[in-house]
This record gives sequence, C-alpha cells and structure tokens, in this order.
Amino acid sequence: KMVDPTLAEMGKNLNEAMKMLEDNQRKVEEENEKKYARKDIPGPLQGSGQDMVSILQLVQNLIHGEEEEETSQSYRLQNVGEQGHMALLGHSLAAYISVLDRERLRKLTTRILSDTTLWLCRLFRYENGSAYYHEDDREGLLKICRLVIHTRYEDYTLEGFNVLCAKQPVIYISSAARAGLGQALCNQLGLPLSCMCRVPCNTMFGSQHQMDVALLDRLIKDDVEFGKLPLLLVANAGTPGAGHTDKLGRLKELCEQHKMWLHVEGVNLATLALGYVSSSVLAATKCDSMTLTLGSWLGLPAVPAVTLYRHEDPSLSLAAGLTSSQPVEKLRALPLWLSLQYLGHDGIVERIKHASQLSQRLLENLKNLDFIKTSVEDELSSPVVVFKFFQEYSNRDQTSHAAQASTIQHPIISNEGHIYDTFNQWLGEQLAQLVPASGVDVVELEDEGTCVRFSPLMTSAVLGTEIQDIDQLVDCLKMKIPVLTSTLQLREEFEQEVRRTVGLLYIEDLGWPGLGVVRYNYHSDGKNDDKQEKELEKINTELLKKLNELESDLTFSLGPEFGGQKNCVYIGMVTEDLDVSELVETIAATGREIEENSRLLENMTEVVRKGIQEAQLQLQKANEERLLEEGLLRQIPVVGSVLNWFSPFQASPKGRTFNLTAGSLESTESMYVSKAQGTGSTPPPTPTSSLAKQRLPGQKAFKRSLRSSDGLSETSSISHCDELDKLDQRPPNLSPGQEQGPLEMERAEEQKEVAQAKTDTEDMDSDKSPPDCTKVEDQASQR
Repeated sequence: KMVDPTLAEMGKNLNEAMKMLEDNQRKVEEENEKKYARKDIPGPLQGSGQDMVSILQLVQNLIHGEEEEETSQSYRLQNVGEQGHMALLGHSLAAYISVLDRERLRKLTTRILSDTTLWLCRLFRYENGSAYYHEDDREGLLKICRLVIHTRYEDYTLEGFNVLCAKQPVIYISSAARAGLGQALCNQLGLPLSCMCRVPCNTMFGSQHQMDVALLDRLIKDDVEFGKLPLLLVANAGTPGAGHTDKLGRLKELCEQHKMWLHVEGVNLATLALGYVSSSVLAATKCDSMTLTLGSWLGLPAVPAVTLYRHEDPSLSLAAGLTSSQPVEKLRALPLWLSLQYLGHDGIVERIKHASQLSQRLLENLKNLDFIKTSVEDELSSPVVVFKFFQEYSNRDQTSHAAQASTIQHPIISNEGHIYDTFNQWLGEQLAQLVPASGVDVVELEDEGTCVRFSPLMTSAVLGTEIQDIDQLVDCLKMKIPVLTSTLQLREEFEQEVRRTVGLLYIEDLGWPGLGVVRYNYHSDGKNDDKQEKELEKINTELLKKLNELESDLTFSLGPEFGGQKNCVYIGMVTEDLDVSELVETIAATGREIEENSRLLENMTEVVRKGIQEAQLQLQKANEERLLEEGLLRQIPVVGSVLNWFSPFQASPKGRTFNLTAGSLESTESMYVSKAQGTGSTPPPTPTSSLAKQRLPGQKAFKRSLRSSDGLSETSSISHCDELDKLDQRPPNLSPGQEQGPLEMERAEEQKEVAQAKTDTEDMDSDKSPPDCTKVEDQASQR
C-alpha cells in the first residue's frame, strides 16, 4: 500500500522518540549521578539550534531526573503501551492535518467526528446521540447548562441576564457529587450560588449515597412556588466516593414531569459496554446527556472526555458551544478515533471487564475477613469497592449490637469514630505503599468516615493491575488486621497505666494511629515557663532517644510533622504480646533517670560555683591574717628582706582543697601530716533504671514471656535451694569457685567427725538432764 511519506516519517519519529523516552532502565544510575550536572542548568538559546536527539535527551533527563522521589509518575510512563502511542500520534497528526487546505480539512474532520460519535453511541448504548469532545471533564456539563438556558429562556440571546433575573434558574446537584462542582458551574455561567441546590441523600431508607427522590420533588415544587425555574439535574451513575448509582429511572420521570434536563456522570457508565448491565445503570441510556471519561477507563493518555447528548436544534447547540464551525475544533476527536480503532470493540470491552473482575475478586476475599466492613451497592457488578476496618465488639462495651447489613455503620461514640478514621487512614496508606499496583486510596465519606477505596476502572489500565496484585493486597490486609485489633484493644490499658503512673502525662491525640501519646512531666521548682519548657523538651528528647536504643519492635517518634503535640513521645502500632505495664514502667523510670542526672549535673554546677566563691573569700581572709602575723615591716621590699635575714619567719603551711562530693572546702593539714592525699567520701552512685527484666534469648523488650509467671517462680526457687545445698556442702574455709585438694578434703572430713561427736555428746547430756535456759543461752553465745 502507498503511504504518504510525511505520515510515515511522522510515525517513525514518534516511535523513535517514545523509545528514547521510555528505554532508560540501564541509565537510571548514571542519570541520578549526573543529576546536578552543568548541562541541566538553564542557559540561553543556542544560535545554531539543536538536533531532535539532543532535545529528546533533555526531555528524558527532565522526566526521569527526580525518579527516586516521583516513582509513581515514572511507573505510569512505563505502562503507556502501544495504544497510548496511538493516542499520542493523534496529537501529532492533528497538528499536521491542520495545515491542509480548507476543503480537504473539512471533509477529513467531518469523517473523524462522525465515526467516533457513532462508535461511542453504539458502544455505550446511547441511540441517536451527538458528542462533544473536551479536555476538562467539567466542560461538557457547563456547555449542557448553557444549552438548557438557551432552550428554556427564548429571549436569552437578546436580553441576557435580564431574563435570568426575572425568573431565577435552579440547578440541582446531589450532596454526594464531587466537591466544587456546583461552585465551578456558577462561576462559569455567571450565576449566584443561590441558583445551586444541593439535594441530600437518603438517610432512612435505601443507600446512604443515593439522592432522595421524594425530598427532591418537594424542593422542586417549593422553587416553582417561589417563582424560580427548575433547569437541570445532575445525577450520578457511580458517586465519586462510594461508587453508588442514583435511582435514574425515577429521576427521569421526575425531570419529565417538571420539564427538567437530566445529566448523568460517574464511573459506572463504563459498564454499559459490557454484555450484562444492571438495571440501575442501564437507565442512564434514557437520560438527556452523559459524560464519559475514556482516558482513565482504557488507559489512554491525553484523550479528551466525551459528553453524549440529544437535542434537535443545531442552532442552539452551536450557540451553547457544543458544536463548532471551525474544523480545527473537531480535530480533538482524532486521538480517540485512532485509539478506538487500535483497541477494537473486543479490546475495549475486555479492559472494562477486567476491571470489574478485579473488583469482584477483592470483594469475595473481603467477605471472608473479620473486622472488615464493605460499602457496596451492587455486589454482582459493582466496579468500586469501599471497605474499612471496624471492630463491632470493643473491650469497653460488650453489649450486643444490632445485626448489620453489608453497608458500613459509623460508630456512635464520637471518640471511637475519630479513632477508627485514624486507623483506616493508616491502613489505606500502608496498603497503597505495600501494593502500589493496586491503586487503592483513602476517601472521606459523609456517613462512614474514612474508608479505603478500590476503583480499578480509574487506575488498573494505567497501573497495569492484575489478579496477583489483588491477592497480594488481601495478604497485606490480613497481616495488618491483627495489628489494628491489638492496638485498639491495648489503647485503653495504656491510657490507664499512664494515668496511674506518677511523672507521666497521657496526651489524648485522636489523630495518631498508634498505641498513644505520653509526656514525661518535669517537676519544676518555681522556675519560669520558658526555662521549664526548655527542660521539658530536653528531657523528652533524651527519653525518645533512650527508648529508640532499646531492642524492641515498637516505633517511638515525635509524632506528625504538622498538627502534633510538642515534647511528647508517640508510640506506633503494637502487637498482642505487648507488656503494657512494663512499657509504661520503663518510660517512667527512664524519664526519672534522665531528670535525676540533669538535676545532679545542675546541682554540681551550683555547688562548684558556690565553692569557688567561698574559696576566694577564704583566700582573701588568709592573706589578711598573714599580713597581720608577719607585720607591716616585712611587707616593705628592702626592709622586709633584711628583717627576714636577721629573723626568719616560720609560717605553718595552710592550704585548702575543694571536695566535689561534699561540696565544701577542707583543710590540707592532714595531707602534710600523713604525706598522702585522702580519698574522701565515696560519691553517690549514678541513678539507673532497675527495670531491665531478664529476658529469654532472642526475646525483645516489652514482650510477654511465653512461660507463665508461676512456672518461672517455681523454677527459680528450686534452683535457689539447690544452690544453697551446694554452699552448705562446701567447707567453710573454701571460697566459691575454689577446687578442693586431697589435704582440704581430709581436713573437711575431720571437721565433720568432730562436729558429729560434739553433737552426739550434747544429745546425751540433754537426755540425762532437763534443759537449762542459761546453759542453752551460753551454748548459743559460744556458737
């Protein structure tokens, strides 16, 4: 077949460029070493220019220069694939096609636009629809709102905002919609926020994320009575948080009754391409418009979103911006046109089906796990799985709970709710870090709190998620559940132990995922707050350092970088074999040891300072006494020398020594008499912690021993008695560890015979005569 040389060269250049950008695995280390090379410093443009290879090499350095810090972006680039190359080629072709002559450009863009629209309408079961291609996924809804305004306000083109003031339009959005959507629409349309009405979701019946249809009906009737015009309703086929679908059939009937436009968006719209579609999602095919985000569903980079709609008046669509007379505007569909042809119908369906199978695989495994609650609307075909860690029976409340359905029930007690939110936040971050290919993230829901969400339709095509990744995710979840349960059970015990311990202060931080937060209280002696705060910071910093030096499985830290308490020790997740009492006792003892050492050093510094002052006073006094004793004449230089020559003055040496232990000045006369320096009193021992319990070989700190305490005490008592028997059998003159020679053994035998004879004699005397108290006392004293 004949191929345009320009198109062939463009495809060849694109393949070479993508190969150069992606094939950098062998040069990662070299690029990291040259991260701050001089060639990366921006400079002026070269006069003669650079070739394409040099420019692409610079782009590669910019992409992979921060690879260690931004691993997720590099991972996404490695999974672009050939279908992504087709989408990128579409952008290059669009730039090339735009330079064609006007008539040829019009025919080509019309064909591309009509083909793409026809394929999408057939693929997603949307008959007789038109398509609008846009970069921002909110732009399609914005154009639909303008179309509805032009349709419902006949004089809007001439009168503008005057007709809107006469009859204010109202746009209804579910409270479960994505954040900021209503405000963005009002800002772009130039409408006040009062034109936006948020419809609450069901609170008594049905799903917690479905729009309340009865309440919506009342809101519409109230707005009509106040002279407002109900304009448009935005419904969800898969809420951004939990992936639930509104009652689209009833909402469509309500919109027809009040002549409103129904727009649907959500991730569940992707399942319309499958062979089996749930009735709730299938009702979306009857709506007035829907927005599809094919880029994330199929893993296609830089392809536009599509808004399918039905409207009979082309002039109003042109006025609203849904269609354009400019051929270049129609080239937005070119990347999608190429990608859809490359994947084909079966390839598109297979990708969406694979994502649904991943959700079902995870949901089946979650049903068999304890302490895991799921929030799934349709378990048979739900593409979004939301779950959280939740313990139904806590230690503090053993009362029976009502039977719960598959939906998550938020804890009644507010503190418990905050704790569960914190634990699930930690769980989601751990799972995302351990299994990055799963694409799980943390989501905040209004009723359930913090949950972990798995939405493969939004992530699997880009990350390349497979079944083994789901199995690995479940295995990691099984390892984290015992840690969460044990930490939750031991939190209260830790709090009670800390509150009972003198010197420790329990800090209640509901946002910390761990055992708890503790602070060692510094006992101030009338000091100002600034100095006390510095001492407190010094002691707790040293305490944290000492705890981290212990051989244990616990993690001690200063807490989160932002929002954490100061001068505290944060303890992370723990296991069930933790000895809480030993942990708290060790923290208190270590804190006291640090405080006593600090006070000892401070007191010694004060003692030395006072001792120096006292020594200066005594030296001054000694000089004055020496002057009085020697006389005034001896102080005159010439006279004093002559007088000392005729009559030498004999002065007794008087010295002083400073005792650091006693903190006092002492005389040195004893040194001159004994010709030796005295040792003085023994300094007090440095305070140390006596809580280092004996542990078995290989056993880490703060772990409960596998043996029972009774067994240990019994064993220790038996071994102690055996040791005493051995000491009794050793001769009295033999020290421990000294061996007995032949001579010592003979002497020991003789001593035993003499002692036995004395004992027999005393027994015979005691049998002949009654015991005398004085005689017994004398024998006792002799012994």
